[in-house]
Amino acid sequence: MTFVIGRQHGDRAEAPTVHLGAYRARDGSSGAALHLDVDGPHAMLVVGKRGYGKSYTLGVIAEALARTDGLAPVVLDPMGVFGGLAAEGGGETAGDEAPIRATVVEDPTVDPAALDPRSWCAMLDLDPTGAAGSLVWRAAQQRPDGNERDGLAAMREAVRSTDADPAARRAADNHLGLASGWGVFDRGGLDAAALGTGAATVIDVSGLAAAPLNAVCRGVAEALYRGRVSDELDRLPWLLVDEAHAMFAGVAAPALEKILTRGRAPGVSLVLATQRPSAVPAVGVSQADVLVAHRLTSEADLDALARARPTYLETSLSDRLPTATGEVVIVDDATETVHAATVRERVTPHEGESPSLRERLAGEEHRAPQRRRSGTTAARPAEERP
Repeated sequence: MTFVIGRQHGDRAEAPTVHLGAYRARDGSSGAALHLDVDGPHAMLVVGKRGYGKSYTLGVIAEALARTDGLAPVVLDPMGVFGGLAAEGGGETAGDEAPIRATVVEDPTVDPAALDPRSWCAMLDLDPTGAAGSLVWRAAQQRPDGNERDGLAAMREAVRSTDADPAARRAADNHLGLASGWGVFDRGGLDAAALGTGAATVIDVSGLAAAPLNAVCRGVAEALYRGRVSDELDRLPWLLVDEAHAMFAGVAAPALEKILTRGRAPGVSLVLATQRPSAVPAVGVSQADVLVAHRLTSEADLDALARARPTYLETSLSDRLPTATGEVVIVDDATETVHAATVRERVTPHEGESPSLRERLAGEEHRAPQRRRSGTTAARPAEERP
């Protein structure tokens, strides 16, 4: 027997699903297979304290989506732990399972027009009613034209060409210059076509500070949503965001909330993963039709989930949370049921394991003679990665 999360019993029995894991019996043994519906859009929330498998579960979902025709999975990777999805030979499996196709974008850029004027001021920490903030607001309203690749250059030129107070012009230009230095804005940046190839697209934002990280997330979320609304994107996109609490603290929040509240109609799914559900706004918890909960111990995080506890959950969710790594409790709104489960093993390498000093020292001792003979080995160029 196979149970499908996110789908009412008997509904669309032949529709596509992906494998998440298996039921967990009271004695800890594995039971029937557990699958997730991917025939329609979903909003999912994956929570768990550090080290209990939250990012691992997100990788399992990404693998499964990458194997499914007609989907466009995109993973926003702020910790740099999902590159294993694109490991050479990492997705090869026996049997009739489809291969896992993935690419890693190591230097992502987005169109500066993805941010509205208010977001530009917020991102640059400028008062929109102040002198410098007003100049940035007006510059952001002017869509760059011509063949200019860098829309920021056009915004800076718009600021410089005004007859505003010179001090205000310098301040606005300096702030835009700071944003330009982040290297994440380009009119030819990631768009629906680049994100909708069918392979899992891992967007590595691990080297970015909070502001540019949020800008990339905002641009990607807007591109996926607009791509579906405009029919530019044929596949159904799934946006998977790790450390989602950091995105809701910046300019990415409006785009993520738009998908949460309006993504069902165009068919855009969102999977948010966080170790701090208390830092995710109420809409991020209440709009999730599937909650996957690993171990949590923070009172604030447990309270955040309790406030959104569905009426059909007869007992406290905190009383049902697992204690072991890889174990989860799944709350499914479609069937109004709660399931104890174990997440399946990944096929591709998981790069989110915490380093061990003991293992590192053992490895250094083992590799030392070879390193002295061969010298330093250069990292594999990004363009050679699959």
